[in-house]
Amino acid sequence: MAENTLTITDNRTNKTYTVPVENGTIRAMDLRQIKTGPEDFGLMTYDPAFLNTASCKSSITFIDGDKGILRYRGYPIEVLAEHSTFLEVAYLLLFGELPTEKELKQWVYDITHHTMLHETTKKFMEGFRYSAHPMSMFVSTIAALSSVYPEAKNVHDAANRMHQIVRLIGKVPSIAAMSYRHNVGFPYVYPDNDLSYTENFMNMLWKMVEPKYAAQPAIARALDILFILHADHEQNCSTSAMRSVGSSQTDPYLAVASAASALAGPLHGGANEEVLKMLDEIGSKDKVWDYVKRAKEGHIKLMGFGHRIYKNYDPRAKIIKWSAEQVFQVTGRNPKLDIALELERIALEDEYFVKRKLYPNVDFYSGIMYQAMGFRPEMFTVLFAIPRTAGWLSQWQEMLTDPEQKIARPRQVYTGHDVRQFVPIEKRTAVTV
Repeated sequence: MAENTLTITDNRTNKTYTVPVENGTIRAMDLRQIKTGPEDFGLMTYDPAFLNTASCKSSITFIDGDKGILRYRGYPIEVLAEHSTFLEVAYLLLFGELPTEKELKQWVYDITHHTMLHETTKKFMEGFRYSAHPMSMFVSTIAALSSVYPEAKNVHDAANRMHQIVRLIGKVPSIAAMSYRHNVGFPYVYPDNDLSYTENFMNMLWKMVEPKYAAQPAIARALDILFILHADHEQNCSTSAMRSVGSSQTDPYLAVASAASALAGPLHGGANEEVLKMLDEIGSKDKVWDYVKRAKEGHIKLMGFGHRIYKNYDPRAKIIKWSAEQVFQVTGRNPKLDIALELERIALEDEYFVKRKLYPNVDFYSGIMYQAMGFRPEMFTVLFAIPRTAGWLSQWQEMLTDPEQKIARPRQVYTGHDVRQFVPIEKRTAVTV
């Protein structure tokens, strides 16, 4: 018998089946042969929230949650954060290799010269209510670009596909900045092609009446590092949405909008804002222990601790913690940091948290850092979406070129009524909720 196989005995029928094991997985379709009779559909797996189901093969991001490892295309995240720029990392995610100097120069040029938005798109954004949330504007405007670039529907044309990818990576900072300026009532600022990717984003956010915006170098570098850390993270909720919607072969603008919609939720991209609310609720360092005690008793939930994948210290959190210290040397120390450090210290020493492997995740420090850099909390999820667009598009392109992928269509376990007799309206009873 082959070594890489699994033998299954169906106790309902006493039949035995042998299925191959590949990369630590068995194919769900191999279970369909396990039936109790000719009328039986066959065995399925039931896995709410995909806790133990692989939906694809990918060579983009590797995570070992038990060891706290995150790698893009084989490169440790710590190395990339120290030595690379975000656009270098975006190139790596999309093409599988770090660019040469010549390739990077052309890549940066192409992205930079696609940051401008069509004037009709600007007018579209002006139509939002004055108090519209930046993330809602971001999602809607990305989707609206589908009408600006109808040729994007040709998703199997590799050259056309890459053209749209460059457009999206170039335009998402412009859309994000305009959504912020709209929200605070400031006039829009056009891109400046003399600036780097993150500096240009800061220019479009914060330029006022000065002739030329000059970004603070430490802040620009810190933002670039944050963009690297958020560029991709395997098959999370928003990436799964990108792949699922993209599997219908819709254009990348609509697919990115769907991914950004998933990211907007408080359990995904909005978690760092919840951390800030928690730190504000704690109030001061001396009140941390009482807050932790309430969390252990089940009265409240500690935000920024624990992760579906990581059962160790999130490697991104370590980098953000270090980078935050560099930012605070410029901006002054955020008083929330002392509360966060004390909360982390207690949690890492307390048996309750250690036993449950509840370590700080990327959201624990990123909100503090964003706030110190001058970003308002409602922008946090948009800041997440800018770099993640590169990851989403890398995953989308990989999905489109994977011959095994088809339109996403999960199965269900039906638990409703069997066939029912129609009841005339005069004989129906009211439904009690």
